[in-house]
Amino acid sequence: MMIGQRLAERIKMAVLGICRPNLLDGFVATADANQNAVDIFKDEWASALPAGLGVRTGTIPLFEDARIQWLNQRFPVAGKTVLELGPLEGGHTWQLERLGAASILSLEANTRAFLKCLIVKELLDMKRARFRCVDFMAYLESTPEPVDFCVASGVLYHMRRPAALLERICRVADNLFLWTHYYDETIIRQNRDIAFRFSPGVPAEHDGFRHTVYRREYGAGLFSRRSFGGNAGFSYWLSRDDILGALRHFGLTEIETQFEQTDHPHGPCFALIAKRKL
Repeated sequence: MMIGQRLAERIKMAVLGICRPNLLDGFVATADANQNAVDIFKDEWASALPAGLGVRTGTIPLFEDARIQWLNQRFPVAGKTVLELGPLEGGHTWQLERLGAASILSLEANTRAFLKCLIVKELLDMKRARFRCVDFMAYLESTPEPVDFCVASGVLYHMRRPAALLERICRVADNLFLWTHYYDETIIRQNRDIAFRFSPGVPAEHDGFRHTVYRREYGAGLFSRRSFGGNAGFSYWLSRDDILGALRHFGLTEIETQFEQTDHPHGPCFALIAKRKL
């Protein structure tokens, strides 16, 4: 009976394409420590790591990002305390440290992204950055220490409560760098690759700020190891006007925008720096 059960289990696993892990696959066989480290997540990297490391990873130049250079020109980073939301693979974190930030607290809820950040921290010998594996909304809903500024790149459009995130940021920081996609009915409806993922807008309110949210479904992308989305099967997008309106409502009234791209394949996007008027 026991043999029959084992055989049936093996047949079932073979039909489903399930293989038992071979523990020997967890060992490296070369002296290339840098490549061995990044290959723990082989074919999962989005970023191109600095050339000096000599490793093969992704292609997006997040470690040489002009948006962070623009931030530093408009709001010098040196000596400042930074809260970074969703560091992904640590590219912006590394740039902020090189620009002289006094300290950087980077919060990442995606466990695989968090571990990639730790690899990057070791390979690049980062000293003033701390990565924490936490949900940053949960962190912001506690009583965090105030910081000089917050960096939130590529996270707002993954939220289920985007206005609440902006309100929480405005509580902890007087200055914000934000890069995000936003909802524009005309632009998105012309992009058939993404239009079907959106539902019509519905009214919402947070802390006295009335706005409209547009539900976006992730779909099959959730099953990819290269998925860098949020922690649910959907998110809500805000319009450009509502993003700016929310920041002003919650106290960051001095706003400068840059890097506007209305033809981005994943939807229109822009960057901004928002400051509290002192």
